[in-house]
Amino acid sequence: MKQVFGVLGDPIEHSLSPAMHNAAFRELGMDCEYHAFRVRQKNLKYAISGAQAMGFGGLNITVPHKEKALEFTNPDTLARRIGAVNTVSFNDEIRGHNTDGLGAEMALREAGVGINSSSVVLVGAGGAARAIAFHFAEKGACVTIANRTPEKAEALAKDVGCSHAGLEDLKGLLKDSDILINATSVGMHPHIDTTIASREILHPDLAVFDIVYNPLQTKLLRQAELAGAKPIGGVAMLVHQGAEAFRIWTGQKPPVEVMRKAVLEGLG
Repeated sequence: MKQVFGVLGDPIEHSLSPAMHNAAFRELGMDCEYHAFRVRQKNLKYAISGAQAMGFGGLNITVPHKEKALEFTNPDTLARRIGAVNTVSFNDEIRGHNTDGLGAEMALREAGVGINSSSVVLVGAGGAARAIAFHFAEKGACVTIANRTPEKAEALAKDVGCSHAGLEDLKGLLKDSDILINATSVGMHPHIDTTIASREILHPDLAVFDIVYNPLQTKLLRQAELAGAKPIGGVAMLVHQGAEAFRIWTGQKPPVEVMRKAVLEGLG
């Protein structure tokens, strides 16, 4: 009997997680399958407990449920601090994890960019930004949160213990920074002509990481190339956060390149 895994979200039709994880299961010859399930927020508790009751191997949690899922799991220390869960494991208990921050770190590391002692400007204050901010701060990065709504940036910075600024300060912040991260949906399909920063405020010593993966090359990444900066796309984060979830569920080394290929094929 196949073991079932899944991702819960609303909407969920766009998810590339089924293609990514099913490719990994096939590669390792595992009798498992992964599906996407649209779940309304009012039913999230029952979906998670029902998955455990039916013997699911694990779950991913995506928008808009990451914060709410904290209530229905026993979160590990990092997920509790972040205030959001994106991965659920079922062993002796319903355990909540958050792999988004590690996924972002691995994306940068893969591109040859270290985060320890680096100066990071993180644009955004939502769920993904929270995960990245906490993880990077714990790894020794000096993080500054910049957001369109300064109050949200201030609140996240207070939780993390880092500095904050408004988007109007971005030009000044980037002058002495090592890494710029876009953790917002700006530039995502279909709004592909938008960007958080233009080439004029970027510089050649900057790594520019956009967590948006559709399109593969966002306007921000094109601007980074024009400025001579190092552009890093969002597919790597998607793959590495998924790979860590796979490791948590199965205890096996995930076939990262197989997972990446499945995502790229899914994006066409």
